[in-house]
Amino acid sequence: MRDPSTSCIPSGAFARRPSGSVTIRHGSHGVIIGGDAPIVVQSMTNTDTADAIGTAIQVKELARAGSELVRITVDTAAAAAAVPAIREQLDKMGINVPLIGDFHYNGHTLLTDFPGCAEALSKYRINPGNVGQGAKRDTQFAQMIEVACKYNKPVRIGVNWGSLDQTLLARIMDENAVRKEPWTAQAVMYEALVTSAIENAQRAEELGLARDKIILSCKVSGVQDLIAVYRELARRGDYPLHLGLTEAGMGSKGIVASTAAMGVLLQDGIGDTIRVSLTPEPGGDRTREVIVAQEILQTMGLRKFTPMVIACPGCGRTTSTVFQELADSIQTYLRDQMPVWKNDYPGVESMNVAVMGCIVNGPGESKHANIGISLPGTGETPSAPVFVDGQKTVTLRGERIAEEFQAIVLDYVKTKYART
Repeated sequence: MRDPSTSCIPSGAFARRPSGSVTIRHGSHGVIIGGDAPIVVQSMTNTDTADAIGTAIQVKELARAGSELVRITVDTAAAAAAVPAIREQLDKMGINVPLIGDFHYNGHTLLTDFPGCAEALSKYRINPGNVGQGAKRDTQFAQMIEVACKYNKPVRIGVNWGSLDQTLLARIMDENAVRKEPWTAQAVMYEALVTSAIENAQRAEELGLARDKIILSCKVSGVQDLIAVYRELARRGDYPLHLGLTEAGMGSKGIVASTAAMGVLLQDGIGDTIRVSLTPEPGGDRTREVIVAQEILQTMGLRKFTPMVIACPGCGRTTSTVFQELADSIQTYLRDQMPVWKNDYPGVESMNVAVMGCIVNGPGESKHANIGISLPGTGETPSAPVFVDGQKTVTLRGERIAEEFQAIVLDYVKTKYART
C-alpha cells in the first residue's frame, strides 16, 4: 500500500473515476449509484424503528429535505417486524424514497426470520466486522448474502474502523511483522480496512451476489484517514463507493470535517453517494445533515438542489440587520418551496438570488445573480434597487421590502421556469 502522505489531488478536477453502477429500487422508483449517475445524498433516522409511525414521519421529513436514500436501524425483532409497516405508511404518504436496513450482529437472524422486512427494504447494509466470530462469521455472512440474492437486493459492505474484523487485522499485522521495512500502525489499519471491504465483496460475489448489487464503504472519523483510505480503495477496485465520516461531530465542527474530507475526495472524482453524519444538537433537526450534504455537492458544482442565496457577511457599513433577516427568510422560503417547485418549475434549482447589504458590492453582485437586491447600508439612502437578469427593474422602499422582494422572486420563478 502506498504511503498516505504521498497522495495528491490529480490535475483534472471532477474527473470521475470509472465505477460500476447499482440501482436501488422501490417499486418503479429507482436511484442509480455509480457509473455516470449523479452523486446521491443519503441520511439515516435516529428514531426507534419499532415505532413505525414515528420512523415513517422522520423518513418523510428527510426525504422532503432531499435525502434520496434513507437508512433505518434494524437491530431487534420488533424493529424488523415494523419495517413493512413503515414502508406501507410511506407509500400511503406518497414518499417513494428507498429504505436501507442497517444490520449489525444479528442481521442474519432478522433477515431470515422476518421475510417481510427483507422484502420491504430496498438495500441492506452489512458490517463485515460484526457479523460473527470464527466459523460463525462465514456462515452468518453467507446467510445475509443469500437473502439479498433471494430478494434481488443490493448490499453495502460497510467496513468501520471502530468495529474492524479482528481476525483479519491480526493476519495483516502478522504479515507486516515479517516485512523488511514494516509499515506504520496507521498504514496497517488502512490496509485492513481496504482489504476487508474488497475481500468481503469478492466473497459476496462467490456466494452469488451480482457485482452490480455491491457498494463499498470504509468509514473512519479522521479527515486525513478518510482521504487516504478512499484513495486506496478507489485505486484497487471499481465498486461504487459510499463516502462519509463515521462520526463527524456536532455543529460547525461536524460540517467542516465532512466538507474537508469529502470535498477532497469528490474533487479527486471519488465517491458515488455521501452522508454527512452530524450529531444533532438536543432537539435539533435531523434534516440538517441532508442540507449540508446537498450544499457540499452544490457549492462544488456537482449537483443542483435548490436556488442559492448569495449574501454579504456584513461589516461596519451594515449595522442594520435588515439584509441578514431578508437573506435568512428568502433562503428558508426557497428551500421550503422546493418539494413543489422541483416538479412544477424544472430548472429552478439553478437560480441564484443575491441579498446584499450596502452599495459597495450590492449592485454588482445583484447584477450577476438571476435576481438581486441591494439593501441600504449605514448612512445610505433608504432605498433598495432590485435587479432581474442584470437589469434594474424597481426600487423598493418602506416597511414591506422583504414581502415585496419575495413576491418578485415568486413571479420570476413562475415566469422563467414554467413548463412550456
